[in-house]
Formats: sequence, C-alpha cells, structure tokens
Amino acid sequence: MPDDTKEHTVGLDDKVKHQATDAKGKAKEAAGAATGDESLKAEGRDDQGQAKAKEAGRHVKEAGKNVKDSLKP
Repeated sequence: MPDDTKEHTVGLDDKVKHQATDAKGKAKEAAGAATGDESLKAEGRDDQGQAKAKEAGRHVKEAGKNVKDSLKP
C-alpha cells in the first residue's frame, strides 16, 4: 500500500474511533440525565471531551503534514 493511502486510512480509522467515543459519551450523558445519575452524565461529558481533544490533535497532525508536503520541492 502506498504511504499516502496508508496514512489516509489510519487517519480515517482514528476519526471513526473518535466519533464512536463521542457518540458513546452522548448516550451516557443522555442516560444519566434520564435516570438522574450525575456520575453517568459526567462520565459521558468526559468521553465527549476526550473524543474532541483527540480529534483536534488529529487535525493538528494533518495540518503539520500538509505544511511539510507543501515545502517539498
């Protein structure tokens, strides 16, 4: 597999994982709200925050790669 395709696939896999973590967090938060379980709500918000932070890191990594690629002759 060419390097660009492999990196793109890895980035896509990470994006899907982050979206799944975010969705899981939203479900936990909703379940906690529905049942009055503040701990579950907080855990859901934490999952969402972690997913957003990891996705932001992925964007930074991609931006750095784009800059590096633009500097190649």
